[in-house]
Amino acid sequence: MTSPAGRRSYGVKGAPYAFLLPATILFALFFALPIGYAVWLSFRKVHVSGLGLGAGARSEVWAGLENYKDALTDNEFYDGALRVLGYGCIVVPVMLGLALLFALMLDSERVRLAPFTRLAIFLPYAIPGVVAALLWGFLYLPDVSPFYYVLAKLHLPQPNLLDGGPLYLALSNIAVWGGTGFNMIVIYTSLRAIPAEVHEAAKLDGATPLQTALRIKIPMVAPSLVLTFFFSIIATLQVFNEPMTIKPFTNSVNLSWSPLMKVYQDAFRRGDIYSAAAEATLIAIATLVLSFGFLRSANRRNKQEAAP
Repeated sequence: MTSPAGRRSYGVKGAPYAFLLPATILFALFFALPIGYAVWLSFRKVHVSGLGLGAGARSEVWAGLENYKDALTDNEFYDGALRVLGYGCIVVPVMLGLALLFALMLDSERVRLAPFTRLAIFLPYAIPGVVAALLWGFLYLPDVSPFYYVLAKLHLPQPNLLDGGPLYLALSNIAVWGGTGFNMIVIYTSLRAIPAEVHEAAKLDGATPLQTALRIKIPMVAPSLVLTFFFSIIATLQVFNEPMTIKPFTNSVNLSWSPLMKVYQDAFRRGDIYSAAAEATLIAIATLVLSFGFLRSANRRNKQEAAP
């Protein structure tokens, strides 16, 4: 017979698992299970017998790697990946550079109205991505944009931001405007965690604010920079809202402008959920590989710096 002390010990040991159980169930139902089902669909296809009419004329069969082969040889999917690569080369460095700059400025002793400024920089992040893309889309339209009206009155050039190369800048601006505030808060929080003794020692050594920022603050918030870079890569590879919302404003954005838009087109417009599942799995694998490679490289560098 189990003693009361034994029952209490078993209850204490099992308490963490009881607390984790609801989250584990939700994770399995709404995250792991859909991912597993998508991977399973990616190895299937529809087999059509005859004209495809009548009961049993269309059946689901095993396709192996056929859907993956079709996705990897699809020019639309490949071109979308290249467009996202160019888009990311603009968004990630600009957004993180501005976030770091704003965080350093807010951490300065000379800054005024810091709470208001911090809120003003973060506020665009609170606006839903679709709403932000719509607002910027109207600002890009020459017929309704107040900016084009001012440029016309000043007899200045009026660039078309919804066509050709400037389209990348227009879409990148939406992402930078919406994501800088979040990354700034992450970096700023790390800056505020730096002990006051470090700042006092820098002052006693005669370091200027710029030297303090470059030689002390930035190296000490490197983990936050790695984290924000990691999140930015994931968001860039999964870009969907901005080009999909801007599409009605211009013919330069097609239905497969990004890989995720290609997945949406195949799944909900063409009705080919099997090819869409393979493409979505490839995007997930690419995200995992890039993220894991970056984190491993960052960890290796941190270990080398920490080694005597």
